Amino acid sequence: MPEDRPPKDRSQDRLFVQSLQKGLALLEAFGKRPGELSLNELASLAGIDRSAAQRMAHTLLELGYLERGAHGRGYTPGRRILDRGFDFLRSRPLLERATPVIIELQRSTGERVDLSLFDGQTIVYALRRQSKRETFYATLVGRRLPSFSTAGGRACLAQLPRAEVEAMLPHAELRPATPKTLLDPDAIMARIETARREGFAVAQEEMLLGEVALGAAVLDHGGRPVAAVHIAGSLAEWPAGRFAARFAPLALEAARALGGGRGLG
Repeated sequence: MPEDRPPKDRSQDRLFVQSLQKGLALLEAFGKRPGELSLNELASLAGIDRSAAQRMAHTLLELGYLERGAHGRGYTPGRRILDRGFDFLRSRPLLERATPVIIELQRSTGERVDLSLFDGQTIVYALRRQSKRETFYATLVGRRLPSFSTAGGRACLAQLPRAEVEAMLPHAELRPATPKTLLDPDAIMARIETARREGFAVAQEEMLLGEVALGAAVLDHGGRPVAAVHIAGSLAEWPAGRFAARFAPLALEAARALGGGRGLG
């Protein structure tokens, strides 16, 4: 899913390469509509004309960043994209340090444990350790979700000055992942303020029905949020209050252990 950021006016940026932007927009089209896409669909979703889309799709196909769909028709993301994801993951010292912490936290809790990277209005899952109850999307790294609708995102937002968060909220793309996703800005800000007081955030059924999740922010040496530790469980097994009382101290301990070092983010 592309980042939910307000578009920038780059018309006066002489270093900005618009043709490169268009090529990347072709790849980002799959975030808007997963699966096999025709050339016309790629052009429409990327916002470029068909002729330019054809040239760029051919180039990306030759380089391995696109592949042909079933029966040689349409396009799908290419395996080469996974190489760049691997490059990103292995270049982040935080992820190397966090991996044993997240593994041990999952073993000790028996619940799903994730580490997300904070990206302003969104978070991106970078490490995921599963429990016995999972959906397919909950197993994948690289999934991007709104910070304002997730426990980890709200935990990170709670570490920012209130004025900064209030300035971000009008630009956030709030979408109802479930009927219980909070969309009211005042209610969202109230949850963030609760997280500011308690040191962690809790979200119930906002991304997945039947799920309770809590998040604790990982801070850099300057006290800015760069990531979050998530623990998620089932409301069929845990009332939200008991879940938070049991697991919030563990999430906070893990987040503190990962925070404050160099190379975070």
